[in-house]
Amino acid sequence: MATIKEISKLAGVSAAAVSRVLNQDDTIAVSPEVKKRIFKIAHELKYVPPRMRHAQKKKEIVIGVADWHIIRTDRTNIRLSSLDLIVKSMSGKQEVKFCRLDKNQPGQYDGIMAFGVFSQEEMEFLRMQSYNIVFINSDPKNYEYDSIVMDFTKGINEMLDYLMVRKKYRSVGFIGGLYEEGQVKIGYRRLEGIRDSFIESGYYAEENFYIGEISRESGYELAKKAILSGHLPEAVLLGSEEVAEGALEAFQDAGLRVPKDIAVVIYKDIETIESKWPTYTKVRMFPDIVWQTAIKLLLEQITEGRKDNMTIYLPTKLEVGDSA
Repeated sequence: MATIKEISKLAGVSAAAVSRVLNQDDTIAVSPEVKKRIFKIAHELKYVPPRMRHAQKKKEIVIGVADWHIIRTDRTNIRLSSLDLIVKSMSGKQEVKFCRLDKNQPGQYDGIMAFGVFSQEEMEFLRMQSYNIVFINSDPKNYEYDSIVMDFTKGINEMLDYLMVRKKYRSVGFIGGLYEEGQVKIGYRRLEGIRDSFIESGYYAEENFYIGEISRESGYELAKKAILSGHLPEAVLLGSEEVAEGALEAFQDAGLRVPKDIAVVIYKDIETIESKWPTYTKVRMFPDIVWQTAIKLLLEQITEGRKDNMTIYLPTKLEVGDSA
């Protein structure tokens, strides 16, 4: 195991400074660059500080969830409240607490689940919160951390095959939203992937794509616009539960019945609201196996001290219901 002395030598600072930085002593007067260098070297040498060694033995483990690139800051991640059930189904011995990680508020976590693509500065911030990180749908090519890579196209392609080949619908469209605040952009990669899948399958029509904001109000207005356009597609993918809430209200107001008059598939990302349509057909981007795998990888790092990193590829999933 690496020592404070080895890190001190490579970082070019005193052993005392290294010790205080790695133990997150906020009173120490060192520059952010020095802190980043110390954490980077410690991670590369696979150093485990005493507080992390203690975490391997303690009863409750705290896992932070960094989801700010896929969930708006003014929305909650309701999925966190049910993750303890997944942990209990895996092993009844370990108690795990899940917290939504605030990118502006440092904390101490035994492990981190990080969703989406992060800047180098954000990577450094995450590294300073915990040594144990699993990146989900980030695909870091340097294999420095455990990662789960999602095959988003599989679920969309399965949906298109189901709608257009098996069910024989003649047209399919998309109603969804985008969100941008500072450097945080939500929905852009999703939209690009969906559009690419539609194009490659030969079912893309620009006039059937309606893009607005990620909200119920936007979903209503976009669906209303599609209805009034005169070329409403026979089947439509709704980009989130919030967009679906507004769009389905617009369909109902227009006297359209699901699925008799229009087939509906809901894109299920990380959940921010309880679904009002649990029996509807959906493309599930983060099925339970993603959470189970992420938890398993983190617990191996935290409780067993595994240091070899791995990348796991998991597919998205089409779940056929009664709306299409």
